Amino acid sequence: MTAMRQGAVAPRAMLVALQFLTRLPLRLEPPPAAREVGLSLACYPIVGLALGVGLWGITLAVSRLPAFLGAAIVLTAWVAITGALHIDGLADTADAWVGGHGDRERTLSIMKDPRSGPIAVAVVNCLLLLKFAAFTALTTHLPAAPWRDPHLAAGCILPPLLARAAIPLLFAHTPYVRAQGIARELSAHQSRGMGVFIAGSSVLGALAAWRALAALALAAAAIAYTVIRTGLVRRLGGFTGDGAGALIEVIEAVCLVAIAAAS
Repeated sequence: MTAMRQGAVAPRAMLVALQFLTRLPLRLEPPPAAREVGLSLACYPIVGLALGVGLWGITLAVSRLPAFLGAAIVLTAWVAITGALHIDGLADTADAWVGGHGDRERTLSIMKDPRSGPIAVAVVNCLLLLKFAAFTALTTHLPAAPWRDPHLAAGCILPPLLARAAIPLLFAHTPYVRAQGIARELSAHQSRGMGVFIAGSSVLGALAAWRALAALALAAAAIAYTVIRTGLVRRLGGFTGDGAGALIEVIEAVCLVAIAAAS
């Protein structure tokens, strides 16, 4: 009976994940229940895969343009599709990390401030510059049939996939530290086993498809995940929604740079 109930909400959970992680015009009626919100966490890697395939398609469509222009179009589409949701988390986390001066409560307070300071602006600009440069490197010397280039496909698909596969793992074994917040229902109603299974399946699928490239991207993602999670736990005792957004952005960037460096 439990399996039947979970099966019934699974399609809606996928729509909840799409609604939250993208700016696709989705309206759910009735509004999602808490259990559907929690189960949507396991769908994050699937959304990441769909986003990556979409970015690959856009990259192929602009592949005959000058590399700088094509990279700018792809990066703009990337930000537009996600609504800069995770960039906002990165900006808030960067401001709070520096302005918090090691104090937990001050760090959490700054994270809630909607204004962005110079640290946030600098960090976001540096991250977008890294993504832009990496995409330019991937598209500078494309073959006549760019869809056959494994580096291009891996560079488009693996960063959003692996970044969103990291989030169910983060929720599964890291406390959420706010009494309220967007991620509270995710944390309270998540299916830890399903989230870990989907994340693990994403990793295995990536390794099967790209092998050495996937292993390189996974190594970069694992380092970023460990460093950021350790920092959040030491400073806050857990993580926040902004911290999860920052994790997604950083993993995307380091995976993309690693793949571009190997191309």
